[in-house]
Amino acid sequence: MKRLLAAATAALLLLSGSPAQSAPRTPWIGAWATSPTTVPASDTTAFEDQTLRQVVHLAVGGASVRVRLSNEFGTRPLVVDEAHVARRAGTASSVEPRSDRRLTFGGRASVTVPPGAPLLSDPVALPVTADSDLVVSVHLPRRTAATTVHAFPFQDGYAAAGNVTDDADITPTGVLGKWYFLTGVSVTGRPESTVVAFGDSITDGAGTTAGANRRWPDVLARRLQADRGLRHLGVVNAGISGNRLLHDPNPPAGTPAEGYANYFGQAALRRFDRDVLAQPGVSHVVVLLGVNDLGHPGTSAPESERVTARDIIDGHRQLIARAHARGLLIHGGTITPFKDDTLGFYSPENEAARQAVNRWIRTSGEYDGVVDFDRAVRDPADPGRLLAAYDSGDHLHPNDAGMAAMADAVPLRLFR
Repeated sequence: MKRLLAAATAALLLLSGSPAQSAPRTPWIGAWATSPTTVPASDTTAFEDQTLRQVVHLAVGGASVRVRLSNEFGTRPLVVDEAHVARRAGTASSVEPRSDRRLTFGGRASVTVPPGAPLLSDPVALPVTADSDLVVSVHLPRRTAATTVHAFPFQDGYAAAGNVTDDADITPTGVLGKWYFLTGVSVTGRPESTVVAFGDSITDGAGTTAGANRRWPDVLARRLQADRGLRHLGVVNAGISGNRLLHDPNPPAGTPAEGYANYFGQAALRRFDRDVLAQPGVSHVVVLLGVNDLGHPGTSAPESERVTARDIIDGHRQLIARAHARGLLIHGGTITPFKDDTLGFYSPENEAARQAVNRWIRTSGEYDGVVDFDRAVRDPADPGRLLAAYDSGDHLHPNDAGMAAMADAVPLRLFR
């Protein structure tokens, strides 16, 4: 009788298409990403019957790609008439004609993205390599307010009149200083092979050479590609300039910050699920957050939002708990020095809090690994100060050389 029941159960599973009999899923990993924000009321940018040709730099290669668009901060539907993806040709807005592919969404070339939603394209066969540029071209036929952006890409994009999504060469009508409606590119690869760099402007690339891809996550990606055992890993950048761990933007009324604070993005604790947990194939997170929590109150945020070292440590503990709940490894980066910065962040009290947070990151054992960014870029003769050779000029953001030093400080054993 037991044998008859077992046979009947097996037959039902076969007929019902059990998971054991279904086709294996294609593993996707992150090759590029950016974190979106809303815009301040003063930003009234809009597009109508224009093609946005946007350039992204891939951390890892693959045989197929898919693109993620976003209308997450839109209040009206985002209508995309046509979209293409292609490998970049040269350093301007041209693409390799033979690599051009039309994107589809559920089999359709035209798509409407509801307010508040992201959208994944269908996979498209297009071999791409690590450390190369990909171009995504999107035609917006209707007047479209640019409400979902990444404000500081350190990479030019291009706008052109009409639908020129499939043109190898376009005549730009303007240079795009932000990424618009575009938040991710994934490629086929090995499962659980995405490293997320989760941070603020130092992760985002402030102070680096625009268009050169010298942010520390870019340099880390190249280090991984040079290691035969780690070149399957992709690195995606989830840094937002001005981002805080604990607070959303809250510019004091009547201050200049009302004109830019919304670009700082939702608090890291709020955006963690979207910008980390939702990344394809995520396995590791490297966190570098806290400097803006110390520096913004009294500058671009109210004094009432001043925080203590304990507040910041508790925020980090939440990130650790949420990463571990999803089976991820999460590594803590020490906060880099900012003595005598030009933004008004530094004070003896903020320096004491930075040291306390860094001491906890180094010694508590709560993170799975430690990346000592502070030690990598500080001045040995004055540890509260950024080393002059690594200073972009504001005594807070590292330059290209400083970013390279930060990337070199990441122990590759964390990812083995």
